[in-house]
Amino acid sequence: MLSSLSTIAILHWALLILPGFNFLLIGQLAAAAQRATAMSAVAGMTAATLMWALLAVAGVGIVFTAYPAVRQAAQIAGGLYLTHLAIKLWQAGQAPGPASAQVMRPAAAFRVGFVTSALNPKIALFYGSVFATSLPAHPSNTLVLLAVALVFVNSVVWHSSLALALSRPTVQRAYLRHFRALNKVAGLMVGLMGLKLVVTTIQEFLGRGAGY
Repeated sequence: MLSSLSTIAILHWALLILPGFNFLLIGQLAAAAQRATAMSAVAGMTAATLMWALLAVAGVGIVFTAYPAVRQAAQIAGGLYLTHLAIKLWQAGQAPGPASAQVMRPAAAFRVGFVTSALNPKIALFYGSVFATSLPAHPSNTLVLLAVALVFVNSVVWHSSLALALSRPTVQRAYLRHFRALNKVAGLMVGLMGLKLVVTTIQEFLGRGAGY
């Protein structure tokens, strides 16, 4: 049991520390003097992580493999959603002052965190492959539940640590001094991620169609 859980933990941390959209979103919210909002986004992301881990255990990865059109549709939706967020970041105006309204309320941050992770079916494929290769052929219910709990706790620890570290006053002051420039850079990066997801999915679909 310990060997299986250790393997899952190592593979999951290797995925977590790779910078991606979650890192950018948490950084934006935390550095904009909104620690509570950043933590709300973390809650949304980790809730989606738990959902995908449970679905992976239930075999949704097998469904995505058997019916790639389902996964491709979700990826297209995710890419378009990221592109929408990128446009909003690019168009952001003045930096928020101490008395200004929050850029994003906690409820909205939770929704964004959850939706962006929920619209990424590759997470389910990752968990499915990791669980399939790391767990024994017939794992006990206890081991399966521990594996799901492990990836959930890893996600909570990593993303919460990012939110706390990036919401430090020194980071916030630096962010506010360069608010518009950083928002445009973040918008560009998020937009590229979204467009890449859409383009690669379309290429995969066309390639698969040509194969027929």
